[in-house]
Amino acid sequence: MSASAKVHAAPHEGRAPWWAPAALACMGVVFGDIGTSPLYTLNVAAKSASPDGQISPQAVLGIVSLIFWSLIVVISIKYAILIMRADNHGEGGILALLALVSPRRAKRNKWRAVMVVIGLVGATLLYGDGTITPAISVLSAIEGLKIYAPQMSRAVVPLTAAILVVLFVIQRNGTSFIGGIFGPVMLIWFIVAGVLGVAGIVREPAVLAALSPLPAVTYFWTAGPIALVVIGGAFLAVTGGEAFYADMGHFGPIPIRIAWFGVALPALTLNYFGQGGLLLAEPNSPAVIDSPFYALAPEWSHYPLVALATVATVIASQSIISGAYSMTQQAINLGFLPRMNVVHTEGREIGQIYVPFVNWALAAGTLTAVIGFGSSDALAGAFGIAVSLLMVITTLLATFVALHWKHNPLIVYSVNGSLLALDLLFFASTSTKLFDGGWFPLLIAFIISFLMLTWRKGEELMDAVRLEIRQPSKEFIDELRRDPPRRIPGVAIVLGRMAKGVPLALSHNVQCNHVLHDRVLLVAVATTEAPRVSDEERVVVMPLSEGLARVELRFGFMEEPNVPEALAVGMERGQIEAIDLKKVIYYTGHETIIPSGRRLGLPRWREAIFAFMHHNAQRPGAYFKIPGAQIMEIGVEFEI
Repeated sequence: MSASAKVHAAPHEGRAPWWAPAALACMGVVFGDIGTSPLYTLNVAAKSASPDGQISPQAVLGIVSLIFWSLIVVISIKYAILIMRADNHGEGGILALLALVSPRRAKRNKWRAVMVVIGLVGATLLYGDGTITPAISVLSAIEGLKIYAPQMSRAVVPLTAAILVVLFVIQRNGTSFIGGIFGPVMLIWFIVAGVLGVAGIVREPAVLAALSPLPAVTYFWTAGPIALVVIGGAFLAVTGGEAFYADMGHFGPIPIRIAWFGVALPALTLNYFGQGGLLLAEPNSPAVIDSPFYALAPEWSHYPLVALATVATVIASQSIISGAYSMTQQAINLGFLPRMNVVHTEGREIGQIYVPFVNWALAAGTLTAVIGFGSSDALAGAFGIAVSLLMVITTLLATFVALHWKHNPLIVYSVNGSLLALDLLFFASTSTKLFDGGWFPLLIAFIISFLMLTWRKGEELMDAVRLEIRQPSKEFIDELRRDPPRRIPGVAIVLGRMAKGVPLALSHNVQCNHVLHDRVLLVAVATTEAPRVSDEERVVVMPLSEGLARVELRFGFMEEPNVPEALAVGMERGQIEAIDLKKVIYYTGHETIIPSGRRLGLPRWREAIFAFMHHNAQRPGAYFKIPGAQIMEIGVEFEI
């Protein structure tokens, strides 16, 4: 997943097809994670299948066959063909899928409420994935140094940590200078991986028997209890498949499918078969079992290959980091996280936004994983369980949406049920590593899920309190007519969370100061369950009385909520009478929450957590891009 911009290209006579630049760009963004999986997948599975240090030909063919058919079924069929059809107005990703479930109607529908919770867990698993992916990817690349220089073993972890620290530090400057080389570098990576694979296949053509699913079925049927562990290792080949759906809105499904079926899938297939061929040729070689990817390369090319692998894994890491920023912004807009500082950088493809809190939280988690686990083998168990559970949740949500869209239930249950069975098999296999590191991303997901649900429930309680305290619009207008306050020249824009009643910032100001501007706009910002909102639907105006009107500004969950720009749109369309936005005064509430435990819904200790999150949330004025010199905050206390 990433925060990359959509690539726009129109077909022109005599030029490359419109999808060509998008297909090249998505090579680095969409396939960065899955493209670097050959660095660690086969050696993890091979070590699981050879506890005595020697791997049998049946195990090699079985593992390679399982990897190949996993790429076909899970990635090619499930994600590239089926899941990418469940788009939210062209957008994909777990939160776009969750928005299709319609979280705002969850209270009226038990199953919908369950799906919302499941979807939130899936979203938080991506943070766990974002913590592990940079760690395992860069570690696996740097570990290549040990093959011909064992004395470098002690330098692997410090060098990996140093690279990751630099990567996280440069995020604040934007990464467009890196983004420009993502696609070409990953294209080179796939070409090199495919060529290396051909050399391994030529050495032992018998590995081509793994093109049939029969070796996988035969091996895992006869392998006994060890089979489940080996399946968990082979599953690492499909980690990164979730990026197909997550980045669909940035590039479109056609360029992603063309790049996958035309470049990535053939290259990965060749490389995995080449590694398998090498394992068949040298089953007793510790060096080959330890790192079949690097063993494919001739000695003279080893260090350039380590350098290329390092760059490729940095690209994979950058993509997941940018994706975490994008998902955080979506979660904030959908009401699952408090407002955070979102910095817009100058990058046009990768790193358009930068969320400082998320960046440093990911940095802390990633460096903890690198130092705590110390090797890609140890991290493999932590990596697979989060992604496999995410795939289970994606299939469940896609099934719910397909039924909601009135597709044939028999077809939906048959197809999605089969895919869910495979997902559950992979989840069961990766769960065998729960106590060997799998707990780490699950712990991250649990903490973030708990905070998201606490925030969402706390905001529901706050909305109920606001409605209780807010003065009804009609009552407020009647009071103005009975006891008119002094009218002062100018325009006041009063921000409120809901388009009901009178915001406390206005009613308190009138009660205390007995003044009111000549024109007052009660502005409420609403986030829709669509990714974007057109200008025609952006502004809804409802006059209340002379000089007083209610304005609802609507934004999609993938948009930046900019109040002044939206008001300008309303003026351009004639919905709002012309005003000078540089001279208006914006009134917002400075809310202080006092947890009391008196209301049903949250115990007092969770109310205290919600109050802490609310206190540290970004101020509404800054988040809605309102100039600081034009804001007046009015303090209000709420007891929940």
